[in-house]
Amino acid sequence: MHRILVDQKDITRAILAEDPAAAQPLDAGEARLAVESFALTVNNVTYAATGFVLDYWRFFPSGIEGQGIVPVWGTATVTESRAEGLEIGTRLYGYLPMAEALVIRPDLTAPGVFVDRSAHRDGLALVYNTYVAVKPGDAHDDHLRSLLQPLLATSYLLFDWLADNDWFGAQQIIVGSASSKTGLGLCKFLAEPADRPYRIVGLTGAGNRDFVEALGACDTVLGYDEVSQLAQVPSVYVDMAGNAAVKMALHTHLADHLRHSAAVGTSHWDKFAPPQNLPGPKPQFFFAPSQIAKRRADWGPGVIEARITAAWKRIAAEAGDWLEVVAHDGLETAPTLWEELAAGRTSPREGHVIRA
Repeated sequence: MHRILVDQKDITRAILAEDPAAAQPLDAGEARLAVESFALTVNNVTYAATGFVLDYWRFFPSGIEGQGIVPVWGTATVTESRAEGLEIGTRLYGYLPMAEALVIRPDLTAPGVFVDRSAHRDGLALVYNTYVAVKPGDAHDDHLRSLLQPLLATSYLLFDWLADNDWFGAQQIIVGSASSKTGLGLCKFLAEPADRPYRIVGLTGAGNRDFVEALGACDTVLGYDEVSQLAQVPSVYVDMAGNAAVKMALHTHLADHLRHSAAVGTSHWDKFAPPQNLPGPKPQFFFAPSQIAKRRADWGPGVIEARITAAWKRIAAEAGDWLEVVAHDGLETAPTLWEELAAGRTSPREGHVIRA
């Protein structure tokens, strides 16, 4: 059995390596999962780029200094079980390592819902520790779920958070890296309200401009070098890219017109730098699990989850218009794909899946 190790000092480097844990016998209460497939996106590169700051390296410790295992979203099947309530053959969707196998300590918390109580995952966000049983189905459905559910869930939570804050009084909401799946999802959710008080501006690279414009969700699409064309009106910036130069240009241009600046992702992780002496409000990091926790407190358990599910499926229903699923066979294909994603050489139209 194998796993993918990523160099924590140079996250562009990934290698295929033996997985010594895969052969170890299970303890009582544990179950072993065989990974079927998982999505690999720029979002996973963000996990690596912020791995120490946001504890992403803690989910699947490698046991090797300087080498980490990046979390991915995907589907796995239970092949061994010494855990009550989790039978062999059960298929689970959730947070997986870039590997062929995973051992969890499942706790049945609701019908078909399990939380991994492994000691090293204690204190980590519940949404990442939760696995949901899924029925055998079309592989394409599995791939779409892995590609879109986590990203569009974040998109919807951003939309919900903005609405929860009355859009911060903005007349325009600017979405950085609008070609990313989280960015395009946010643009689409923002476009849904018929009485919206804001315009939607998508920022993207020159090569992705036609793609973003064709989505039809933005009122205006600008290149990163066109920030000076932004209207100087009350604004919110939702930054998926983390490009320090773009952030500085936008903050300088809008200054006090900027009502809020949210940092979400680092798709331009190689151009990221901690913000210093930025005009306008200090950027604040948006952590999706915090909005889930707030809505659970506001509405009770299950409500926000149901809304997220309905929302991402609504956008995914039209994915055939803007998404091409590209499947790669074998875990050994992951290092090359990882390098392409980290270097920004993949098309926004493509959604990559590894079939382990």
